[in-house]
Amino acid sequence: MRGSLSLLALLFLLALPALAAQPPDDLEATVARMARIGGSRSPSFSPDGRRIAFLSDRSGVPQVWMVASEGGEGGEPRQVTRLEDQVRGVEWSPDGKWLAYSVAPGGGLNEQIYLLQPDGQAPPRLITEGGQVNNQLAGWSGPWLRFSANPKDPGSLDAYTYDSSTGEIKLVAVNPGIGRLTDLSADGKRAIVQRVKSRGDSNLYLIDMPSGREQLITPHTPPGAFEGGRFSPDGLTIYLASNHESDRIGLERVAIGKDGRPGPIQRIADREGAELEDFEINDRGTAAAVVWNVGGKSELGFLDLASLKFTPGPALPGEIVNSLEFSADGRSLLLALAGSKLPSDVWVLDIPSGKLRQVTRTPLEGVALDSLVAPELVTFPAHDGLQLSGWLYRAGTAGKAPGPVVISFHGGPEGQERPNFNATYQALLSRGIGVFAPNVRGSAGFGKKFVNLDNGALRVNGVKDIKACVDFLVGRGIADPRRIGIMGGSYGGYMTMAGLTEYPDLFAAGANLFGIVNFETFFSHTQPWMAAISTIEYGDPVKEKDLLRQLSPLSRLERVKAPTLVLHGANDTNVPVVEAEQVVDNLKKRGVPVEYVLFPDEGHGFRKTPNRVRSTVSIVRWFERHLKPVS
Repeated sequence: MRGSLSLLALLFLLALPALAAQPPDDLEATVARMARIGGSRSPSFSPDGRRIAFLSDRSGVPQVWMVASEGGEGGEPRQVTRLEDQVRGVEWSPDGKWLAYSVAPGGGLNEQIYLLQPDGQAPPRLITEGGQVNNQLAGWSGPWLRFSANPKDPGSLDAYTYDSSTGEIKLVAVNPGIGRLTDLSADGKRAIVQRVKSRGDSNLYLIDMPSGREQLITPHTPPGAFEGGRFSPDGLTIYLASNHESDRIGLERVAIGKDGRPGPIQRIADREGAELEDFEINDRGTAAAVVWNVGGKSELGFLDLASLKFTPGPALPGEIVNSLEFSADGRSLLLALAGSKLPSDVWVLDIPSGKLRQVTRTPLEGVALDSLVAPELVTFPAHDGLQLSGWLYRAGTAGKAPGPVVISFHGGPEGQERPNFNATYQALLSRGIGVFAPNVRGSAGFGKKFVNLDNGALRVNGVKDIKACVDFLVGRGIADPRRIGIMGGSYGGYMTMAGLTEYPDLFAAGANLFGIVNFETFFSHTQPWMAAISTIEYGDPVKEKDLLRQLSPLSRLERVKAPTLVLHGANDTNVPVVEAEQVVDNLKKRGVPVEYVLFPDEGHGFRKTPNRVRSTVSIVRWFERHLKPVS
């Protein structure tokens, strides 16, 4: 007996090195490869167009990188910043002397803005106050850097300029709620300020810089969205995106009279059934690059600003245009392109020839893009007959029998689910779990009426759309009704918890990523300016306490039956971590299976590569455990 035990012990000891060297299990290995795929975004041309600054997370955390715009020999990207914290935006100054970039300490909203010489010879210069002050980088207008900040009042974001030639910071406009300085005239004498009164309702103002006199550019009956105000080179025309007299956003302009007063708003480009997503005016003021959001996909074109003739652009390699910028000579257009099977990368369009050139190539970690799944756009009715839509990603077993499906809700609420590259979706699909990503009422991209259908007390109808999603999947034979999951981040986390509380028998498991569960604690702990603009969307925390309590999933957490995964960033100043703690504490006390993943170095969302991997692996493992039968 002793001899046999000794032999077993010896065999075990001999096997230890091999056991220690075992790689992660198949799920972790395959999912981690997918989650490590990052991307390149927010590109900015140097004034001569020969170099491009952009953001990339190929080092593990989003940083500023630089690459030659022609690529080819010597075209490998070079890392410019090497920070522990993530960089959120970067833009090259028109004189080429500076890169302006913003950094989010710990991932929070208290972003700080720095200037750095592109050659890196001098240390970066912090131009904002630091600490807990919130700052938002807006961009350059000549030598002036535009930004918003709240050092005077936490409940607002005021508009500022920084003069790069003198180092002077000037307060341009005090704003209630969110204010953004969208442009300065070439002579620096006039400014355009956007003020967001509430989510979905804003205005543009013309500011006389010497006197501080303000004039309203955009009189309208609320709600109305006015965005992207930009001057023509001569400063006599303002271009903007607006839906003030239409359900859909289009391109408009306003002429400034000889008396300095803005004239009426003129719509110069729209498209039936689509919304203007972005636009850019070339430096000569002769043409605009225009991106239309057509059912969630981007379409690029060009508008001659004299004749108003529209010319469609080339077919794009991915479904989404994330940013665009003209070169100084107007012959090239800088783009960040992405799609369901295409990670975000930097591309350059040669406008005369119509040819696209890929400048950056995101490392694919051994993942074949051809193996990824592209979604199909489907439509279905809500409980009241309203037409809804969503992106259906079918797993490899689709069509054989109803299978496991996760319903994923986007954030916002006024966000939009679009066919972008999503590592979590593709990882779930690789494990045989389908994904359905709907655009329920309140989503952007479908017009002003649709985006406001869930405001305040109407939110109960948005929650009912959750059941409509389930009914669609089950009715079409796509989902096994016993194996449906639900997940989402931010407002999508709210919808996840609303689904688990309102329809506890419909879901086998849920994953709540940094979601709101208690509007009372959200309003009292989020940033004051965020609270100020959210009262129309959610409800007034002073006047409508009962409504907010009724709409909060926390008030019905005792109904949750499904195992629930909760993921949150400890430094989240948008949806503070108290929202996650309330869910976890409640479910633990009631004995409902709950797993809590806290990221101590993240804010609202997970942007560092190790954290993206941990998040994605946790989500996929959770749904595989609870949605797939044990073999």
